[in-house]
Amino acid sequence: MAVTMNDVARVAGVSLKTVSNVLNDYEFIRPATRQKVLDAINELGYEANLTARSLRSGKSRMLGLVLADLSAPYYAELASRLMTVASARGYRVLVEQSAGLEENELSALHGPFRQLTDGLLFTPLRLDPDTVADRRGGKPLVMLGEHIQDTRFDTVTMKNVRAAQAMTAHLLAGGRRRIAVIGASPEDSAGSAGLRLTGYRQALKDAGVDFEPALIVPSEWRRDAGASAVDALLDSAVPFDAVFGLNDALALGALHELLIRGVKVPQDVAVAGFDDIDEARFASPALTTVAPGMQEIAERSVGLLIDRVEGKEQSDDGVHVEAGFELKIRASAP
Repeated sequence: MAVTMNDVARVAGVSLKTVSNVLNDYEFIRPATRQKVLDAINELGYEANLTARSLRSGKSRMLGLVLADLSAPYYAELASRLMTVASARGYRVLVEQSAGLEENELSALHGPFRQLTDGLLFTPLRLDPDTVADRRGGKPLVMLGEHIQDTRFDTVTMKNVRAAQAMTAHLLAGGRRRIAVIGASPEDSAGSAGLRLTGYRQALKDAGVDFEPALIVPSEWRRDAGASAVDALLDSAVPFDAVFGLNDALALGALHELLIRGVKVPQDVAVAGFDDIDEARFASPALTTVAPGMQEIAERSVGLLIDRVEGKEQSDDGVHVEAGFELKIRASAP
């Protein structure tokens, strides 16, 4: 026989109304009472009828998350943190992978995925601001990242320029003067790659070091692309004494290639990355990188979205948040 709310109320020693209030996240419940109800739910294995509840309330307590590629370590770790933060607020997260395709991004804005959720955490790579504004509908939306910077949207991002500038300055302070950058994209000026390259160039300028185009290697942001970029640099005989991968996957691929080619790290070439994914700490040598405030990004974006869903944030203009960053100095570039 299925467990009912009446069973939960009996075991918890509270009224049926109290159980309902806890399930619906009513805020004026004493913590001790809430915990008794939650303990009873766990003990009995009660499962709420979410469909019926959403029909009554008009809310599903589900948030949508659209990311380009969940195989990318940064996106995977960010998704995990977003889910944890949402769960603490009584929400679940439904995840969709867009693969950077326009049709998938459009579908996330106005298709069944959008109908199932109360609000959307969105990382578009193909859609322009006007298209998003036209198609987003009436439900709240928070942009993750810097691909769209528009005052019409709530946005949570990182300090790409300043963080890359700080990492480049660290490499320069260590005596490196020919710092190769892998992962840049010549046509990208406003995205992650372009902003991080801007920070790199600013640090060179501040130190009085000339910018050399030959040290900039475009590539996709994958480990194998990082290895191939360094392989090409070594074969070209372009001298370099440091590598700055614009994400950690690139830097880890570069580190691997340098080691198998007999280049000592950091004695001959220092290596640095950006993202501080878990793997960075366990590389050999451990990877110096930028920690871009991933936990803050998760907390601020989920908090902002839920506040919009629940009517606690009502400003007409988009809220813009930039998370703080920290340099993680490790053995690959001490």
